[in-house]
Amino acid sequence: MPERILDVGKANRQRRLKKATERQRQRQRQHVTQAASSPGNGAGYQPGPGRATSEKELVASLVGEAALAVCGGKQDAYGRCLQQLASERTPGWTRAVSRSLVEFLRLSVTAAWRHGWQPAELARHVGRQLSGTHVAIIADMIGAEMRGYAAATVDARWAAQVAALGTTGTWWGSDAEYLDACRGRGLADAGLRGLIADAIETLHMLQHLLLLEQLLPLPGTARPTEQARAEPADERLLGKIRALLAKAESTEFAEEAEALSARAQELMAKYSIDHALLAAESGHTEEPCGRRIAVDNPYEAPKTSLLMTVAQANRCRIIWSRELGLVTVIGFPADLDAVELLFTSLLVQANHAMLRAGAKRDAYGRSRTRAFRQSFLVSYAVRIGERLSEATGHAEQQAAEQQATASAGGKDLVPFLAARHRAVDDAVDAMFGDKLTWSHAVRATDAEGWHSGRVAADMASLHNHAAVVATA
Repeated sequence: MPERILDVGKANRQRRLKKATERQRQRQRQHVTQAASSPGNGAGYQPGPGRATSEKELVASLVGEAALAVCGGKQDAYGRCLQQLASERTPGWTRAVSRSLVEFLRLSVTAAWRHGWQPAELARHVGRQLSGTHVAIIADMIGAEMRGYAAATVDARWAAQVAALGTTGTWWGSDAEYLDACRGRGLADAGLRGLIADAIETLHMLQHLLLLEQLLPLPGTARPTEQARAEPADERLLGKIRALLAKAESTEFAEEAEALSARAQELMAKYSIDHALLAAESGHTEEPCGRRIAVDNPYEAPKTSLLMTVAQANRCRIIWSRELGLVTVIGFPADLDAVELLFTSLLVQANHAMLRAGAKRDAYGRSRTRAFRQSFLVSYAVRIGERLSEATGHAEQQAAEQQATASAGGKDLVPFLAARHRAVDDAVDAMFGDKLTWSHAVRATDAEGWHSGRVAADMASLHNHAAVVATA
């Protein structure tokens, strides 16, 4: 069985959620207080003697009350707030509702970023918990918020995530026009009230996010020199590796897939080790960093085991945030690239082999498909780990021999790689500290699934040596 996986412990997650929720409520109360001193620009305003409540203040107050009602599970109060917000009380009422919702949502998006969340992760999390309409709303708010930052101050990886969401800034015009523009696009099937409810539900989710570790510089803080140091990747080589793996995943011919996978693994090993040597010889100071990879149901535990084996073979470590379906991989940039590429390809190949096996039933006709597939993936991860360890050891030995014969004054690879291992361990300790616990080991309960997974792992060629002969 594979080693147990480090997880952000349940008790610690609850503490972090409680603290984050309290901080969010404090910020909301501060926003209300600021509104009281700035008429027409906030929620929950209580007018003084002889002063009437403005339309903007009333709308903002209703939005805030609706969000708190959702938080407290007070359906009656929530329904009353929605009814008032969706009723056209004055000619400019809906515009005021729209403006207030956008303001609250954008404030919550920036708060989520400060809590470690990245654009793609926010959209994915909302999609896992809510609906496509909610995802469209969060994508719009992300795009609108990004308009306030100069491109030169936004990390390229962050900008790529925003671009992948397909958002184009404030396509709807002003904030006051957002609700009408969404209805014009057919975004709200349930009408204005349904669209307002979707926005408030999105707001509620944003206000109750767990804290994540900050892995990328926030928009407005990135500097071109830092980005250049943080992105040493050879995109041409990585593009070639991606193309090889894509072909290996799509072909129906085992020999072709083996040749393509072998070539891709060879390039990945060369890419990672050459990058380490270049850093050593140039004296460039490079630090480990983190990257989060989504691991979804079903069978998220054995999938995470597979990711752990790939990470270990590439001198990285992982931390699993189970309830979020996210795994943080800690390592040096070149190694993180290799982990992400290889894990994605191996998972695709495993899924293809697993699905080809079809549904399974026991002697009494009861389904054992789930047990078979979980056992398949656990076995697959174990065998892949064995093979990757062999491949990594061989690649490092070859690189060390070449380095030793190249020049007597060259950097010794073996102690250098050992130092990088220690640096990764130190980075995990610094980033997570005592927040970690051991997760429960994943069990394999189906013998046929275990055997089939091992055979599939043997067929997934990882290097230029002959394929491993499967054993029972």
